[in-house]
Amino acid sequence: MSSEHKFSELKSTLKKNKKTFLIVGLFSFLTNILMLVPPIYMLQIYDRVIKSNNENTLFVLTFMIIILFITMALLEIVRSQILIKIGSSIDNAISNRIFDSLFQLELTDPKSANSSYLDYLTRIRQFMTGKSIFAVFDAPWITIYVIILFLFHTAFGVFAIIVILILLGVTVMNEIATSQNLNEASKNNIASNIYIDSSLKNAAVINSMGMRENIRKIWHKKYYGFLNLQNDASYSASIWINISKSIRLMAQSLTLGIGAYLAIGYEVTPGTMIAASIIMSRALSPIDLIISGWKGFIAYRTSYKRIDELLNKFPEKKKTISLKITDANLVLENIVVTPPNTKNETIKGISLEIESGNVVAVMGKSGAGKSTLIKGILNIWPLSGGKVKIDGVDVSMFDKVEIGPQIGYLPQDIELFEGTISENISRFQKLDSQKVVLAAKKAGVHDLILKFPKGYETKITNSGDSLSGGQKQRIGLARAIYDNPNLVILDEPNSNLDKEGEQALLNSIKSLKENNTTVIIITHKDNILDITDKVLLIENGLLKDYGNTQEVLNKNQFFKVDNENV
Repeated sequence: MSSEHKFSELKSTLKKNKKTFLIVGLFSFLTNILMLVPPIYMLQIYDRVIKSNNENTLFVLTFMIIILFITMALLEIVRSQILIKIGSSIDNAISNRIFDSLFQLELTDPKSANSSYLDYLTRIRQFMTGKSIFAVFDAPWITIYVIILFLFHTAFGVFAIIVILILLGVTVMNEIATSQNLNEASKNNIASNIYIDSSLKNAAVINSMGMRENIRKIWHKKYYGFLNLQNDASYSASIWINISKSIRLMAQSLTLGIGAYLAIGYEVTPGTMIAASIIMSRALSPIDLIISGWKGFIAYRTSYKRIDELLNKFPEKKKTISLKITDANLVLENIVVTPPNTKNETIKGISLEIESGNVVAVMGKSGAGKSTLIKGILNIWPLSGGKVKIDGVDVSMFDKVEIGPQIGYLPQDIELFEGTISENISRFQKLDSQKVVLAAKKAGVHDLILKFPKGYETKITNSGDSLSGGQKQRIGLARAIYDNPNLVILDEPNSNLDKEGEQALLNSIKSLKENNTTVIIITHKDNILDITDKVLLIENGLLKDYGNTQEVLNKNQFFKVDNENV
């Protein structure tokens, strides 16, 4: 096993709360000491007060026990509050890492990332702040309670050990009966949620083509697969929980019976008999708590494993180079790109240089690797080989948070996010109205936005479903060129545009060119080629041609003849 896998970020985070856990342990120690108050009180009542008929002793003992019970209640409250703070601390430390890791997971394994990982974190926090965790702190006291029972009489101690062993056996049986079904139920639940989320995104297609019933049947199978497994686990757990509860109640009653038998023979006092029953209940309580909370423990264990695997797969990166793009001179050195979940290289060793301020059209037949090339350049998909350099620096060395605002990207499938149009254009940075309007004007979408009832404050929901494809594309273009980035990459920017939109796009690219912005455009239309400096032609993942626009077009005449195939 590599050292990379030996380190557990989640475990390390839990260890950071070690001192706080020790404080909880101290409070648990004091609480369990005070748990001895009721049996001691019983001993004094039966063996001292009743025999002596001394009311003063009764009043003093009662006053003391009230004070001690109030103290115990305060300790329990503080202990619970500390555990809640530990849960919040773990959540604060891990939630951002999960958020970042989910985005990395989606890039390396599309459609595998989902919000379930945040649910896992919630389950960990709930376990840390729930009653089941108290069993962990109280379990060591089982030994102390058994020793006290032995001090009362050997018979009490032996009986306690027998009952504890039986309950431990019930715990093991509960684990065997439920853990596998609960783990499988968790996986099926995730699959069911992912499927329904994916289907809802395509609700228009499903409804219009009468596919809903067929989709429902597939979801139904996944959902009830999860539900049946969870029900099976719950049925099994309920059996063992009730067996445990019955054994514990029976043990308390039998302890009284054993005490009564011993009291008849004058081997123990009546007070000892009552005290032994109470202490037996305390000795068995942690085991009973473990069994009743076993489902929560399995959820915690599964959640811990899943989050740990995610964080280990995408470890926190060390501080990268903090640089600003100045010229956006782009150099590709024999780059190889392999899309996620495939073994076949799509880009197979491309080398070239795109000089600062150039406008370059990327062309090629469908499936040639144009979009894959762009994703390699932007480091969206890690390179399988070679390097991409901007201003002489490997892009993998840049801090993505810092370099992101210096790059404009308009993907082929445009997604707008919940918020206002102005927030989307500004990339949800601190709003600068002047920059937003300037970007919209450069993208030729300012007048269109003003036609909306609330203009720039128009709310976008559901990935911009209320907007047409052309409107989304033009707003996406404004977002790409917001705040004058040095490098702008446009993937099929005119695929949904009408004549007016295409003219606005051409004007926008001309404006970028005047500002000496490096622009890369994937396009199938040659009306945009008039404003480009160079054409990059890809065929089957290889660089077929690259150079001056007119020279490349002259050598590859089919571009103008068969636009649908490029």
